[in-house]
Amino acid sequence: MSATLFLTHRGHFHQQRILAAAPENLEISLRRDASKVEILRLLPEMEFLITEREDLIDADMIAAGRKLRLIQRLGSQTYDIDLAAAKAASIPVCNWPDPSTIFVAEHCMMQTLVLLKKVREMSYVMNQAAWERPALRSDEDTFAYNWSGRLGVRGLWEKTAGILGFGEIGRELAVMLKGFNVRVLYNKRRQMSAQAEKELAISFTSTDELVRQSDVVYCLLPFIAETAQSMNAELFAKMKPGSYFVFCGGSGMVNEDDLIAALRSGHLAGAALDTYTYEPLPKDSPLLAMHRAADSVNLLLTPHVAAGTDGGSRKSEYTNLTRRMAGEPLLYQVA
Repeated sequence: MSATLFLTHRGHFHQQRILAAAPENLEISLRRDASKVEILRLLPEMEFLITEREDLIDADMIAAGRKLRLIQRLGSQTYDIDLAAAKAASIPVCNWPDPSTIFVAEHCMMQTLVLLKKVREMSYVMNQAAWERPALRSDEDTFAYNWSGRLGVRGLWEKTAGILGFGEIGRELAVMLKGFNVRVLYNKRRQMSAQAEKELAISFTSTDELVRQSDVVYCLLPFIAETAQSMNAELFAKMKPGSYFVFCGGSGMVNEDDLIAALRSGHLAGAALDTYTYEPLPKDSPLLAMHRAADSVNLLLTPHVAAGTDGGSRKSEYTNLTRRMAGEPLLYQVA
């Protein structure tokens, strides 16, 4: 049995999936939000270190891992791992892309473009087919641009986006936003390194400044007791008039009544949500009532599916460990 330390920030549900997916020849020591003291105590007996949290893996930890054969970060961010110390200790370091976080970032992009392009309104208008203009056969000089008279259709190009909660999903989202030449602001508990900020073309700022400047505010924060209903009237009032709110964070964070009020007042131009205070979303929810009025409000609701619906196990996360034990080349090696 190969001793493996698995560091996570996730709750019981995800911890059980981690353990269920582990190969039989690995002895998993799973720790949630472990302190550096605890990590240093455990590392001397470990052959493998897997971490899916962003906390620092520094030279002290690497030195303590006298038996380590591999350090693996789940996700794409290895900025906070001392790669030089790992290389000096001849310990390979790999990342392991997390499809679910990439899927959530893709969902955020879909939400954004649906809002800015008013896709729901466009679909409603097309289904209604209530325009009066006669149809003429199109050619080079004959066409009917915007024949239904739509207003307020926008683009994402060169807008300012703010990301609240910059973990793995935020990182993937920032990479996608680069393609639209978007200025990206972010806020998290601990500012990222200058190297990471330069590579991702992101700028750290306060929550207040982020929401004040952003055309689109993304909330990707996880739910903890302190964040319950924190996306509320106070925050929405600070957002730029005519901006958009996109939410794929932890369920229970959005005060939905306050969001409805911000939409109805016109202060927010649109909003998209994938998670909710009560799930499944009650059928008499005011959000659903507003969502049905596709011609009058720019709102997009999805049923908590941003990470995809394939389910799947977490077995692939252990691929590099089994490859290392078999003497095979590692995948996604960064040091």
